[in-house]
Amino acid sequence: MEKSNQYIDSLVRLRKELHKHPEVSGKEIETAKRVISFLENYPPDELITGVGTTGVVAIYKGKKTGKTVLFRCELDALPIEESNNFEHRSLINGVSHKCGHDGHMAILCGLAAELHQNKPESGTVILLFQPAEEDGSGAQKTFSDAKFDSIQPDYVFALHNLPGFPIHQIVVKNETFTCAVNSIIIKLKGKTAHAGEPERGINPSLAIAAIINQFNAIIQTDITKENYCLITPIYTKIGKKAYGVSAGAGEIHFTVRSDSNLQMRKIELVLENLAKSIAKEYQLKCKTRWTQSFQANENDKTAVAFIKKAAKINGSELFEKEEPFSWGEDFGLFTQHYPGAMFGLGSGVNTPALHNPDYDFPDEIIATGVAVFHQISKQITNAH
Repeated sequence: MEKSNQYIDSLVRLRKELHKHPEVSGKEIETAKRVISFLENYPPDELITGVGTTGVVAIYKGKKTGKTVLFRCELDALPIEESNNFEHRSLINGVSHKCGHDGHMAILCGLAAELHQNKPESGTVILLFQPAEEDGSGAQKTFSDAKFDSIQPDYVFALHNLPGFPIHQIVVKNETFTCAVNSIIIKLKGKTAHAGEPERGINPSLAIAAIINQFNAIIQTDITKENYCLITPIYTKIGKKAYGVSAGAGEIHFTVRSDSNLQMRKIELVLENLAKSIAKEYQLKCKTRWTQSFQANENDKTAVAFIKKAAKINGSELFEKEEPFSWGEDFGLFTQHYPGAMFGLGSGVNTPALHNPDYDFPDEIIATGVAVFHQISKQITNAH
């Protein structure tokens, strides 16, 4: 693997530099600058900055016209305090790269270096360094940006490192790769009263209890079944810490998961109607809104075939997963608009899990990621 990327040392240095200086969703200003500074060593034919706030697009054009392929990685870190104490630990209190986006950026920078040295024979390769994946807003911000209007890829690809899977293994799946995830905020308004005369008010507590119970009845935890649905209570608040007062308002938040975008639309409607009917039963006013929405990554079979072929050519171990991952990833918005696929890159069976305070991206898989991406790009842009 190592020799497939002569730039590996500089990529590892970049990855550690990015790890030291993490930035949360939407605030990735210095991260973007570091990426741009690296790309200046391997200049693209076109560089677009400030996409969807802080995003960067690097375009490498072939000698002849042909297909366009886009590869995407993420710029943002998480609001998690790092517990590691190695030399490249985060210098920012309460913020760290616990999802491996630092590694994903290094992989895309490695692909930039390869494309600069070996131009595509035909077509165009686009590298997108996307902001704000963690809060689900970045893909949409990128799409809505006029700077992105001219970009019309034939295929889109992204990878995610996967702790718990053998190091360097390529994990593929047709159709849904990661679940649709959406979060609902339900606000209930009643009437405050004296705690000694609760009958004079309208307290939301029983309605919140009913919502929890009835939402719980919809849960179907078996991801192999068509009606898979996971509903997790996240946060609740009722009244204030005033013991003489019967609460007059409350709210509750849930995160909802489904294995398809179509199924998610149906579940959203069911939950909204349920919350409103329970509120009505208890004479409460009800407002619902959805936040941090992630479309399911619905992989295109042709795109998955490109990944499989690339893994085979590179001698990578391939694993075909039967069920989708239950986490969300906003690359799903791209696979809604263009044929494409997300795949997994094993980051070690005993690596700490994603979003854990002791997680760190393993540098040895950077070359593997670059090699697979580069091989996919060659299949599409060198097609005769």
